[in-house]
Amino acid sequence: MAKRAGKRKQKSGASAPIRQPDPEILKRQRAFVDSVARLADPLCVAEGMELVHVEYQREPGGLTLRLYLDKPGGVTLDDCVDISRQLEDILDVHTQDAPPYRLEVSSPGPDRPVGKLDDFMRFLGHRVKIRLATAVNGRRNFSGVLAGVIDDMVQLQLDKETVSLDYKDITRARLINYNGER
Repeated sequence: MAKRAGKRKQKSGASAPIRQPDPEILKRQRAFVDSVARLADPLCVAEGMELVHVEYQREPGGLTLRLYLDKPGGVTLDDCVDISRQLEDILDVHTQDAPPYRLEVSSPGPDRPVGKLDDFMRFLGHRVKIRLATAVNGRRNFSGVLAGVIDDMVQLQLDKETVSLDYKDITRARLINYNGER
């Protein structure tokens, strides 16, 4: 008789524990992202663009470093290629100790990332999805309307309540159906 591989079913009514990411890994990833943002921002400004957000995550093809750019009138493919080529050289010099990654440069699109604290004020009143590194009230994923920022705490209006989320704990935030500049 063959043994069955896989996970055992839990007894009904029991919920799976929420898996918390390793804080040390999150700290190193955040430091790498901050370093890339410091290197990329002056380049983007010099080219007349805004560095919207930097992501660094594991994907099926390996580690991906993704930068989102924007500018009045929108970003073209040529803009992305130009920044990508220049940034590759800068990162090769300044991030030699980083593990291998794939660099992607993109426009933000309709689900625009929100990464800077100022952006949480800039897009006040817009719908947003937010993911946290650690759970708040048993939840790591929130969807609501941006209601402001108070002392590095992002205020998010849910149906009938407002929750305060620590900006430093936000791992991902995206506008929902964003359709224009602000």
